Amino acid sequence: MDDISLAAVALLCLAALSAGWIDAVVGGGGLLQLPALLVGFPHLPPAYLLGTNKAVSIVGTTAAAITYTRKAPVDVRTAVRIGLAALGGSLLGAFFAAGVESAVLRPLIIVILLGVLAFVLLRPSFGTTVPVMTGPVPRRRVLAAILVAGLGIGFYDGLVGPGTGTFLVIALVAILHMDLVTASATTKIVNVCTNFGALVVFTAQGTVLWKLAALMALFNFAGGTLGARTALKRGSGFVRVVLVVVVLALVAKLAYDQWIG
Repeated sequence: MDDISLAAVALLCLAALSAGWIDAVVGGGGLLQLPALLVGFPHLPPAYLLGTNKAVSIVGTTAAAITYTRKAPVDVRTAVRIGLAALGGSLLGAFFAAGVESAVLRPLIIVILLGVLAFVLLRPSFGTTVPVMTGPVPRRRVLAAILVAGLGIGFYDGLVGPGTGTFLVIALVAILHMDLVTASATTKIVNVCTNFGALVVFTAQGTVLWKLAALMALFNFAGGTLGARTALKRGSGFVRVVLVVVVLALVAKLAYDQWIG
């Protein structure tokens, strides 16, 4: 914190505000927040950036989860079951995160994002039209969601983090046939669990910049609350548009930073 300028702190807070909004609407706010931390602290070990990112994100995610559960038709029981599995996965991922080199972060995220973008663009009705299902969700689908969205994406969240919300939304729509708004609402509950699990490990390792995190968290909280309200008001069609725009913009930004900037 002693070596960072006031202008850089202001930009990081703006990134936290925007990331909170994006994360609440469709997930993936960390793909804006983590690169901002990489720019602000280019020589800091990645574990510190990842730990600080988690400390900020959990605040906005919690705000969005509370806002969603008050107004959206969320199956809290299923969300918590997926979240507990994701908690275990994130703990394991965070344990290995100290060995992640910053040089591989951007290319890894770019590849994953391009896969997300291709999937969404090739499925125009994805998340906006929901198959008609009678009765409760089959147990095999719930189990698949626990394994894929819980353990699998939870591990990724603890290891790297950015894009977790987006991947969770896509997994929940594909596996449990949710619409995008309901999937976003469910994702926030799961995200709280994964963020908490990873944060416990980063805190134990002493890799969190708490002063900076506390300041950024205030802006992330405001962004998360506003983003959830926007998604509830505008619906799944709006969420889909935001998803595509966010992924395109972030791929371009990360590619520029990696090979040109």
